Amino acid sequence: MKIIRTSQVEHQYLKILTYAQSAGGKTRLCATAPNPVVVSAEAGLLSLRDYDLPAIQVATLADVQEAYKFIAESDEMKDIEWVCIDSISEIAEVVLATEKRNAKDPRRAYGEMQDRMTSLIRAFRDLPKNVYMSCKQERVADESGVVGFGPSMPGTKLSQQLPYFFDEVFCLRVNQNEEGETQRFLQTQPDGVYQAKDRSGVLDRYEIPHLGKIAEKMKGTK
Repeated sequence: MKIIRTSQVEHQYLKILTYAQSAGGKTRLCATAPNPVVVSAEAGLLSLRDYDLPAIQVATLADVQEAYKFIAESDEMKDIEWVCIDSISEIAEVVLATEKRNAKDPRRAYGEMQDRMTSLIRAFRDLPKNVYMSCKQERVADESGVVGFGPSMPGTKLSQQLPYFFDEVFCLRVNQNEEGETQRFLQTQPDGVYQAKDRSGVLDRYEIPHLGKIAEKMKGTK
């Protein structure tokens, strides 16, 4: 049996979930990842038109499964450093729509969707690469009934479970400064309103929205 020292555990691969409001910049964040491939279930690739990134568009569950196999097994993807899923919310909605067509009971459709999405999320998360998944934002209530914001998925149970799959959960927030200029930043720690977490413990509460710089900071290379 091999004994390790917890102080020597490194961030070999980062697993990041980021949620934001519509048009918050979740897709553009993919362009800040070094050497990425984008798996897109949204018509949002237009925001990446100024970047020359490899992208795989998916419209069905079979497409997503094929994309996973291609990334995991093909020689073309072996040197890819980041897998960016944009967005996991949209993929879940695609899966749910498929299950609703196949199931007479809507409750069973949600159950099947949750099982399939749990497997998909774990499969992509466990790839030997850095993984970034974007997600929609929704209002959520904690156990005491306080309403805040968190990741959105179809089905309450899946929304509640999603953050537990990731070491890092960020909220991409958008504000305007006194000059009326738009500013974006990643919130990495909870504040009673926005859900967030940073298991590394090395990030500031607010970080510049740049996956490459965050990776350098977490891996101690900056």
